[in-house]
Amino acid sequence: MPSHFQFTPPENGPFRFIAVDVETAAYDVASICQIGLAFVRFDHSIETYSTYIDPCMRFAESNTRLHGIDAETVKDAPTFVEALPELRRVLETHPLVQHSRFDEKSFDAACRLAQLPILKSIWIDSVSVARKAWPEFRGNGGHGLANLRQELGLQFRHHDAGEDARAAAEVIFKAEISLGAEIKLLNPNRQLVFDFW
Repeated sequence: MPSHFQFTPPENGPFRFIAVDVETAAYDVASICQIGLAFVRFDHSIETYSTYIDPCMRFAESNTRLHGIDAETVKDAPTFVEALPELRRVLETHPLVQHSRFDEKSFDAACRLAQLPILKSIWIDSVSVARKAWPEFRGNGGHGLANLRQELGLQFRHHDAGEDARAAAEVIFKAEISLGAEIKLLNPNRQLVFDFW
């Protein structure tokens, strides 16, 4: 297992936002086994990064069936404690987009488990954005990534953290087009605010 996690963010930052997704090894939300990041530039180009994480706990069979990650997959991966310092530098300096609040809760729980400070980041939930943009999906398959993939024609492999992070970023783009508004991700009160064109 590496003693130091090496992470280099993509060049040509700063970024408008970073979309984040995690996969977990077990029912414990702290059991992060994969982290995916989609770095979104102001021209809407996206660069995706992902890493496996050794959760230092047993994998639940149901989780492995969902995402295909098991103990063998993460055998040489860094632990969350090893990965977080390098990731923290970039995650705390950009707004973070997640599809549902699960990812933020996982990061918070993993930080608490490791007795580390939680991320000082602004988190935006792209499910809330999708509900504003497409209220008609409520009750018709909902606003989860699986249904949005079908409704919006998104192309990604569900339950891969890098792919899901990229999909969350694309949901933001499509919602802004649908609403005719740009989402201000840096609003200090963390409310969703739109600039109308």
